[in-house]
Amino acid sequence: MTPDRLDPPRKSRLAAEQPGEALFPAVPEQNFHVRRITLIALLVAAVVLPFVYVVAMSISDLRAREADATEATLRTVRVAEEHALKVFDMNETLDSRIVDLTQGLDDDGIHAKEATIHEQLRSMGGGYPQVAAVSIFGGKGQLLTSSRFYPAPPVSIADRDDFTGIRDGKDLEHVSKVVTGHVAGEQVFNMGIERRDADGAFAGVVSVALRPSYFNAFYRELLGGTDSAPMTMSLIRTDGSILARYPRGPGEPVTLAPHSPLAEAMVQGRRSGVVRMRPDAGDDSMIVAFRRVGSYPVYVSCGYRTSAIWAGWYRHLTVLIVSMFTPSIVLWCVIWLSLRRLGAEEEAWERWQAEASMRRSIESAYRQSRKMEALGNLVGSVAHDFNNLLMIVSANVQILRRRGAPGFDRELSAIERALKSGQSLTRQLLGVARKQPLRNETVALDRWLPACRELLRASLGAKISLVMDIGVEIWPMHADVAELELALINLAVNARDAMPNGGRFTVRASNIHFRPEDGFPLTGEFVQLSLEDTGVGMPPDVLSHAFEPLFTTKPKGMGTGLGLPQVFAFCERSGGLAAIDSAIGAGTSVRLYLPRATAAPEAEEPAPAGSEETAAPQGLRILLVEDNEEVAAGTEALLQMMGHQVTCVFNADTALRLFDDAHAEQARTGEPLPFDLVLSDIHMPGKMNGIDLAEAVLSFRTKLPVILVTGYAEELDRARHVDVRVLSKPFDIALLEELLQAIQRDIAQAGSQQAVDPAG
Repeated sequence: MTPDRLDPPRKSRLAAEQPGEALFPAVPEQNFHVRRITLIALLVAAVVLPFVYVVAMSISDLRAREADATEATLRTVRVAEEHALKVFDMNETLDSRIVDLTQGLDDDGIHAKEATIHEQLRSMGGGYPQVAAVSIFGGKGQLLTSSRFYPAPPVSIADRDDFTGIRDGKDLEHVSKVVTGHVAGEQVFNMGIERRDADGAFAGVVSVALRPSYFNAFYRELLGGTDSAPMTMSLIRTDGSILARYPRGPGEPVTLAPHSPLAEAMVQGRRSGVVRMRPDAGDDSMIVAFRRVGSYPVYVSCGYRTSAIWAGWYRHLTVLIVSMFTPSIVLWCVIWLSLRRLGAEEEAWERWQAEASMRRSIESAYRQSRKMEALGNLVGSVAHDFNNLLMIVSANVQILRRRGAPGFDRELSAIERALKSGQSLTRQLLGVARKQPLRNETVALDRWLPACRELLRASLGAKISLVMDIGVEIWPMHADVAELELALINLAVNARDAMPNGGRFTVRASNIHFRPEDGFPLTGEFVQLSLEDTGVGMPPDVLSHAFEPLFTTKPKGMGTGLGLPQVFAFCERSGGLAAIDSAIGAGTSVRLYLPRATAAPEAEEPAPAGSEETAAPQGLRILLVEDNEEVAAGTEALLQMMGHQVTCVFNADTALRLFDDAHAEQARTGEPLPFDLVLSDIHMPGKMNGIDLAEAVLSFRTKLPVILVTGYAEELDRARHVDVRVLSKPFDIALLEELLQAIQRDIAQAGSQQAVDPAG
């Protein structure tokens, strides 16, 4: 798209922002993003690094504590294994001595020497605190003699597992489970050895009863002499039967769980190792080291409660967290406050930037407005005089048409075409000068734009494809339909010139809401109409002047420099704005922002009944007020040809004096006013203009219809507040004729009603 032909790096400018940038240069961009990223990185580091350090240290500390606990159990179980081995070796030696003592004696022989053997047994076993009793049993399990009693009571162990196991050759039963001893009368476990007679047959058992309490006491001393120690000690048979345990709580099982890791290790025959297990009672897991006691079917184990490990670890972790995170929390707070301060600083900077930008925009808009005002005054004066010339030519052409001019149809048609071009040019000049009257109405864009498709296609030409993308639920907008149509045509023509080899022209519509904090010159709800082409684009120097009046890059005679200025002036006068983006080789995009309409579009009403009736045969008495003699002469001749009586005056002051004289005559004779209608220009010399005259005429007791003619927007805005009909110069003679016919019908209808109801 061109400003009549445009071409550049993509650079967006609002039309009102161009001249003021040199006076209010933009402040260098503050790099808030980098500062924020830096602070966030510091905050993340201040959070992550202490966490990583604490996690690493806590894992390392936990592993060290578990390693220390494992090492402690291994050391302790080694000591307990050596102790148990010495005790069991001593007991085995004691059993062997007793067997040797009774060698060659049968049960009767032992009974015969019971007193002597009792003393010897008491002497051998009485010096060991772990020994509860030393006993000799016969081949049928009967007690023959004991270190505890003399004479031996009638006791039999024939049904005990250790007796039957030793008799049957089971090595496991050489160390019995914990039982209540028949001889010792307390909780013991027995280490037994078989006796054989001279023939090698089973002759009985020699048994040494050992106290579990002895082992418990030793384990207590080994673990520090306190019940609250985190470690436990156990003496266990290979089948899982517990012989001794410290500490031992009430209700604890007397055997290991059959599928516990320690039981599995003993079943596998492992001589030593470390396992993790959960005891049968309680929820505390343990690290358990175990060792087998020599060749005996017995293991010693040492367990370390993991709850004690975790308790120590928690205490250390608490100290670590407090020591690490107390300064970290202070640092977090400082960084967080810095981020908040940075956010507030950025918000204040953006607000200041928006205010500075708005100030630059206002200053630029003010300068542009002053320039356009000066240009508008010049162009408006020229356009007004040009309008009058066009009116003269138009009126005389109509006179010739009505009188008939055979042989001059071709010449008159050429004049009429020139008149239309002149009227279009005048309209553009007045629009750029802000003096073209606007007839704003509510427009439903989703219905109006499709109807303009053919008009845009004709403006674009055959090589360019037209794409319309109208969003859903587009708001109705407030605009002058004719000016909007002209703006689209201007943009389409520029797009066509920018795409000589063809391309695509896209029309998009969407809703947009501008807030004060956005820093945009507009606030409120607007409809955005985007018109984009795929043309050659604009360089920056052309883009900066795109909306300036009379600026064009087209060859001489090919452009007026009024196309894009008309677009900008139309949007601005409608309460909106126009903006343009362009880049060389990337095309041009023009965005029109038009205010949202609060009222819904009015539906077209059917023509009132009787509108097709023929005009009243009697002409009107018209007072024509026009300061230009030639315009007045042409208009008067046309009106007379239409069958009307015309009285012509050259200013409003003279017209008002005629009315004053007519009112005086009416008061004296009772005759009605001599006029049916006032047709007046607005801009005239004298004390009064056409609007002042219309207000005076409408204040009469007998109100006359008034038609005002103007080419100035500011006068039109004032005229709309007066109950008159308004035509904008140069007006269409056919439209004037329609207005006069409507007034004739109104007068005729009023006369008919008066005839029917004279009292009215």
